[in-house]
Amino acid sequence: MNHITLNTWGAGSWRQAAAIVVMLVSMAARAAVPGITGPTFDLTAQPMRSSQPDGASVYAWGYGCNPRTAASFMPSTNPLDGRNCQSAQMPGPTLIVHQGDVVTVTLTNNLPPAAGNTSILFPGFQVCAGTLNAGTGTCTGTQTGVQGLLTREASPNGGTVTYTFVASTPGTHAYYSGTQGDLQVEMGLYGALVVLPTLSPAVLASPGCHAVASQLPDGQLDYRNAPAAYNHGMACYDREYLFQFSEMDPAIHTQAEQQASLPCTQPTGCMLVRTEPYHPAYFMVNGRSMPDDMDTNYAPQYPNQPYNGNPHMHPGELVLLRVIGTGRWQHPFHEHGNHVRVLARDGNLLLSQSDPTKLAGPLLFTTTTTPGLAFDGIFYWTGKGLNWDVYGHKPGDGSVCIPDANGYYTADPHAPNYYEWCEDHQKALESHPFGDVASGGPVTLPDPNILTNGAWYGGSPYLGPDATTRAVGATGTTPPSSLVVNPPATEAGFAFMWHSHNEREITTNNIFPGGMMMMMLVDPQAFTINEAN
Repeated sequence: MNHITLNTWGAGSWRQAAAIVVMLVSMAARAAVPGITGPTFDLTAQPMRSSQPDGASVYAWGYGCNPRTAASFMPSTNPLDGRNCQSAQMPGPTLIVHQGDVVTVTLTNNLPPAAGNTSILFPGFQVCAGTLNAGTGTCTGTQTGVQGLLTREASPNGGTVTYTFVASTPGTHAYYSGTQGDLQVEMGLYGALVVLPTLSPAVLASPGCHAVASQLPDGQLDYRNAPAAYNHGMACYDREYLFQFSEMDPAIHTQAEQQASLPCTQPTGCMLVRTEPYHPAYFMVNGRSMPDDMDTNYAPQYPNQPYNGNPHMHPGELVLLRVIGTGRWQHPFHEHGNHVRVLARDGNLLLSQSDPTKLAGPLLFTTTTTPGLAFDGIFYWTGKGLNWDVYGHKPGDGSVCIPDANGYYTADPHAPNYYEWCEDHQKALESHPFGDVASGGPVTLPDPNILTNGAWYGGSPYLGPDATTRAVGATGTTPPSSLVVNPPATEAGFAFMWHSHNEREITTNNIFPGGMMMMMLVDPQAFTINEAN
């Protein structure tokens, strides 16, 4: 190594809602867990450029799809627009397989010869670089690649190595370079492996969950890759999102770019890149910094950063979060709006010791990411406990909220107030409202003539176009400019900031806002969430 390192639950638990609404918003819905499906993958490692919001184009390395092999994409039921797999991307392609699959990954080293060998680690799996007997787990035959410190490696100038393993553990897993990790992972050689739970080969586990179809039971489009995160009745979900947290020190990348053209024949490379002291300037979710992470998946302006961070949901939906820490630092991922119930870590369900049929994962409001580790969790929002009617109803308006066994209105999935918490029905928020909503509440809203509403404001403190139009009228509340950024008849959702709780990490090269920041958009049931872009 020639570079220099200096040493200097249950559903009832999910029905708890936070009482602070951060912002309100109207915005197109674009998110999912996109990736490529196997079980055979043909990947490359090669140079690329990483685009950052401050205008920088940072030299980087990434895993990608070998152009000689066509990729198959997920989700498949409602495919995403513009889907592609570049020969190098950050993070690397999300590999989606089924539990029990014999997974084969061939890696071709197209990095500069000065970078030396490269490789991939798949933590948690028994990996074979020769011939794998899937039944016994034995690895025989001629080993591919060359021996490295942690695994078999692909040598420079197009050398290859092939890894084979049984995807025995469902859930979310990290993969990353096992060669000169302080340099190669920093440069961008990392990605995610998602293993979907099965009951038998190619038969997805559906432990009481609704099956993957073109639509969810309430008529919304279905973008899930599986009915459940694990073969457990409390692991069902309605939407899923994958977030990979990483940071980047541009000084390291500049050194690597300057030395990339060095002539070299050594397998360990010829670069003398100083990786300490470490001063990252870019803090990324899925390879992008805010606001770029809020653009669509496969947005053409980020050809080597295909995945976004732009989660959406409807009240009452169970949202599966797949979260991976990458790089060197821990990042305190703070989810406003509600706590997250952790299901599993690195594919290991957190079960009760006294009753293995029950889950025992913690309920957290900050889920710290740790380099190389992954967790799965469920996020849930309904508005329960806010103590005011978020749908703007008032006594005598004829609105209906007949509670189900859990206290929510679920009789009509097409109703504007689907999943309303009926105990708060017709409770007033405003003392003297301008519009057709309940009066006598505790709040007097700021005068819109002297307050400038931001782009994230949905037009009123109410959820949905019906309530917002009744509250503020058809022209909205954005005087004196008359510029209606979010017309009341559009989405009119609630936005909760999801971000790193380390303030430096919500900047981009010391510019605020930026970095590890995104918004969870709680959309009204009347708004169709179109994750296909």
